[in-house]
Amino acid sequence: MSLLRSTLLCRPTGLLAATLMLLALVVPAPVVAADGQTEKEKSLLAVLRSDAAPAEKAITCKHLAVYGSPDCVPDVAKLLTDAQLASWARIALEAIPGPEASAALRDAAPRLEGQLLVGVLNSLGVRRDAGAVELLTKHLSHADAQVASAAAVALGHIPNANASAALAAALGTTTGEVKNAVAEGCILTAERLAKSDRAAALAMYTNVRQADVPAQRKLEATRGAILSAPAEEGLALLREQLHSPDKANQRLALTVLRESAGDTVDAALLDDVAKLPADRAALLVNALADRRETVRLPGLLGLMNSGAKPVQLAAIRAVGRVGNDTCLTALLGVVATQTDADLRQAAEGALAELPGEGVNAAVVSQLSKGDETLKPVLLGVIARRRIPAVDEVLKSLKGAKPAVRQAGLAALGATVELDRFPVLIDEVVKAPATDEAAVTALKTAAVRMPDREGCAGLLAAALTKAPAEAKGTLIETLAAVGGTKALNTLAGAARGTDPQLQDLSTRHLGEWMTADAAPVLLDLTKSAPGEKFQVRALRGYIRIARQFVLPEPERLQMCEQALAAAKQPAEQKMVLDVLKRYPSLGGLKLAIATGKGAGAKNAGLRDDAQAAALAITAKLGTQAPEAKKLLEQLDLGKVKLEIVKATYGAGNNVKDVTAQVQKAAGGLPLVTLPNENYNAAFGGDPAPGTTKQLKVQYKLNDKAGEATFAENALIVLPVPK
Repeated sequence: MSLLRSTLLCRPTGLLAATLMLLALVVPAPVVAADGQTEKEKSLLAVLRSDAAPAEKAITCKHLAVYGSPDCVPDVAKLLTDAQLASWARIALEAIPGPEASAALRDAAPRLEGQLLVGVLNSLGVRRDAGAVELLTKHLSHADAQVASAAAVALGHIPNANASAALAAALGTTTGEVKNAVAEGCILTAERLAKSDRAAALAMYTNVRQADVPAQRKLEATRGAILSAPAEEGLALLREQLHSPDKANQRLALTVLRESAGDTVDAALLDDVAKLPADRAALLVNALADRRETVRLPGLLGLMNSGAKPVQLAAIRAVGRVGNDTCLTALLGVVATQTDADLRQAAEGALAELPGEGVNAAVVSQLSKGDETLKPVLLGVIARRRIPAVDEVLKSLKGAKPAVRQAGLAALGATVELDRFPVLIDEVVKAPATDEAAVTALKTAAVRMPDREGCAGLLAAALTKAPAEAKGTLIETLAAVGGTKALNTLAGAARGTDPQLQDLSTRHLGEWMTADAAPVLLDLTKSAPGEKFQVRALRGYIRIARQFVLPEPERLQMCEQALAAAKQPAEQKMVLDVLKRYPSLGGLKLAIATGKGAGAKNAGLRDDAQAAALAITAKLGTQAPEAKKLLEQLDLGKVKLEIVKATYGAGNNVKDVTAQVQKAAGGLPLVTLPNENYNAAFGGDPAPGTTKQLKVQYKLNDKAGEATFAENALIVLPVPK
């Protein structure tokens, strides 16, 4: 068992640990007393010597780890036999300076067993106590495997020749769990030795590798041996793992390769790429590329065009990560000559990611050389790298083939800034309406402009001069840009005389993504030329009221204005749906007023308004009493209400309350119980402590309906469909 695992077994958990966290919120600064002992330490010792609760004593030990001196060691050491407080005492003893704390831990060991002894041995290892080597060595043969294991790991933490010798000897005599811990101790020792005596470290790593220990320990020892051995010996051992059929050894080799120093490893292992299976060779290429300081770029470039496909792909991607401008020609060569789509795509991706300050200039230089077959690729790289090269890209468009023109426009769309944005507007204005590449590039550039208003201003200015076939694209781009200038421009187009622009503008305004379009749309319900566009504007206005986050008074005002502007039942019903979606007393008043205003002349609107008022009332919850009074103002006419059946409860605990509900029903689709509390109204609680429901089957004007209400909800019966 490792030191960490052993320690965790000895730490407090649960309520005690939670209490300690609360008690440890504030740690005041120490004040030195006349006798040299701090006042803080004295006060803490007073707690330890008192009848304080275990939780308080535990947090006191934690504070003594900060404020304790050798003077407090005897009091803290007394707690090492306490199952509740031993681990907290060890926290202090592990931190208190001086030999007294180590001596106290050693002295306590003979009196302890089990987990308490394990904890003390762990603490001796934490303190790296050279005086404990003899004690720990004796415990290597302890009958309790956990104790022996803790002793072994503790010895591994002690920088002492006797500790190292004890572990080396025990590696050949112990078995099972203890031998595993001894191997762990040996590895800890070797890791320390590797900093000062690499030969001794290698010897210990080799002993562990040759011992009968678990595979994990062998892997740890192999890693150490590779890094500790002389260069050639370490490389040979690394290669052995790399070519091993065992995947764990292979993974170890790839990991250690990334840690290994020196540039001889890179050249040597590049030769191994061709000797390994393709999948493993590809992983090796990735690992070699991670060695950025010593990576052999010529070797990686050579692998891009030879060997198995996984290796070629790995090499191409590796060059994209660690290459520079000198790799540009080789990557372009892959694009130009490869017929495999995956390899071409990987090379294009590598070109886009290739690091180095000189890469962008090299790409632009290649573009100016005029290789038509590579121009689409280079233009694509300019787009992906966002290289500012507008003039060079524009030159490539002159007399270009479709593929080059399309790539060039995409590059402009990805790179052009506001000061050069008109070049894209010009491309759209002069191009045929079917030039989708120009349209896409314009929209791509427009929506990424940080100065949205400036971009919209350029588009609006072009709109006045553009030919008819380009105006639609400019309107759609303005809609995509958004903002005040775009909004006002589209509003002007909607009020204009061009039917195409009226149609496009009102459609985009109806889908506007900010609430500032509301006043514009409301105005267009009156000023737009033609009923079709006025209705579209009104629906867009209602959409904002329905979908946007708005203050309640503003939403109610919009609904009121929409109802005033609506001429058709469809739009009026849309407003009522908004009122139902956001129930409020103000919305209820507006629905009631709408129903009363409709009267007999518009029976359909009246019925919709009444249904909306009932739905709003049912949703108002705590505002239901006031809503009920408002609802009584609504002229529902003669309503025939019949309660067929009513039940109240939860699960199998349900009672029939049909008679009580029938008695409370009146001439409205509203049931008023004698008490707002269902349990009181129905003569008791059928399912105490459980969420209950009231289910009502009824007929309203001879139409059957059914509704379910949460406990104590206002009973408003929906009009059956």
